[in-house]
Amino acid sequence: MLGSIHLRSITRRSSATERRGFPFDVPVIRSLGTLTFDAPFTFLVGENGSGKSTLLEAIAGLAGLPTVGAAPIEHDPTLAAQRALAATLKASWSRRVRRGFFLRAEDFFGFARRMAELRAEMEREHATKAEEYADTSPLTRALALAPTGSSLAALRDRYGAGVDAQSHGESFLALFRSRFVPGGLYLLDEPEAALSPQSQLALLAMFADMLAQDAQFIVATHSPILLALPDACIYEFDSDGIRRTQWEDLEHVALTRAFLQDPAAFTRRLGLQR
Repeated sequence: MLGSIHLRSITRRSSATERRGFPFDVPVIRSLGTLTFDAPFTFLVGENGSGKSTLLEAIAGLAGLPTVGAAPIEHDPTLAAQRALAATLKASWSRRVRRGFFLRAEDFFGFARRMAELRAEMEREHATKAEEYADTSPLTRALALAPTGSSLAALRDRYGAGVDAQSHGESFLALFRSRFVPGGLYLLDEPEAALSPQSQLALLAMFADMLAQDAQFIVATHSPILLALPDACIYEFDSDGIRRTQWEDLEHVALTRAFLQDPAAFTRRLGLQR
């Protein structure tokens, strides 16, 4: 696997072991020592409530990456507990990076609304200026309209028709295409949430492209498709802590395979058919 390892590990400071309450009472957080990232791509997998997303959010706060969401990490009221956890962690870097971003799937829609509002505001400002300078010379009018015109063109170049004007899956992929840059650190929480199986394969191809450009990824996911990325490190979270595992040993994979081999057995067990 190509790619780079910018963030080498995180360690919970020994002084934090006596903290109580969420998230410190989550078993994997309570038992956390050092978590090593020795591959350019690391997956965090586990059931809801296992602590994988909580830890990823804390890593995002520790790394200080920009967010693709409704608010920056330091101002997001839903991440107060994760900021407290981040304050108890220490990062080891091979190279400190500021490029990249943190994305929670549920926050994407706040981002889409913000982009739509920004575009609408620019369009109103552009129209107002066009009216104000309607009777001036072409050169004066062009100079007056240039700032908002350039900003609108930049938004179109980056997001096309707009992330709010596409399907959820299309807008997710458009966001990744526009925001992935070489050499970045990307922390993604359940990016498969809005993606069809085919779109998940497209995202895998994007991951491969970015790994070839020295990117590093840490991704929390439930998707057996994404988890099949070759040579990725997989950490599984459960009540016993965090352990390294292989794709073929994951319960997510075994359950999906069993269901696809005999879906009727599952639907009967659930009382959905006789």
